[in-house]
Amino acid sequence: MSPSTIADQLAAEHRNRVKFHRIDGIGGLQAAYRVQDAYVESIIADDSRAGYKIGLTSRRMQEMCGIDRPVSGTIFSSKVMRSGARLALDEYGHLGLEFEICCRLGRDLVPGDGPVTPEQAGDAIDAVAAAIELVDDRHADYSVLDINTLVADNSWNAGVVLGEFVPPPGRLDAMEGVAYQDGEEIGRGYGADALGHPFIPLAWLANHLADSGRTLRKGDIVMTGSIVTTRFPSGPFTFRFDIAGLGSVEVHGE
Repeated sequence: MSPSTIADQLAAEHRNRVKFHRIDGIGGLQAAYRVQDAYVESIIADDSRAGYKIGLTSRRMQEMCGIDRPVSGTIFSSKVMRSGARLALDEYGHLGLEFEICCRLGRDLVPGDGPVTPEQAGDAIDAVAAAIELVDDRHADYSVLDINTLVADNSWNAGVVLGEFVPPPGRLDAMEGVAYQDGEEIGRGYGADALGHPFIPLAWLANHLADSGRTLRKGDIVMTGSIVTTRFPSGPFTFRFDIAGLGSVEVHGE
């Protein structure tokens, strides 16, 4: 099937609340990203791209999904929310929340003579924030999760909730984040859990985009991957994610 045909199928399945399932005929990971591009273009309408999410950058998330490499997707501007946002569970097929460090580009990150390095990626960042990514897995069966369909489906991004941006600290990898649900701690992790340092997935994304002629631009936000296992609320909730030295982010739902 062509990328546009599969993109139309994905859009229809989201509208009709169809359970996530493998779509045969995508033809590999590179083809999956072409489908993702077609899917994003088919639903973006008057919206715009605020940046990108990177998923599966921590061992715990890779083990949860049975996939051993990072994936990326588009973040839509209309789905960028600030701390304290309130969500309605019935607006999602199956809402999950992930707990991350978000980076903001202070300048364009243009590859030079070779691949972008983590150091170069870090130099392009002007601010970071504690953040919660919203994902909609549409009740996927993780025991048979297919990376090609996951990527085609915009890597499940359903929005982001951002804390306040602050200048990057000297040791972002050493920052500890603690996640809470309704006041009870549910998990914790370090910046280093994202492939060793959040700037490593950021460099991966810059090089991944360069392969298709795209560039990270000034003002883009990039979610660097959850350092706490995804949580799926079944009723009213308050989640908070605290990162010592960076700040906090909170989101409510019912």
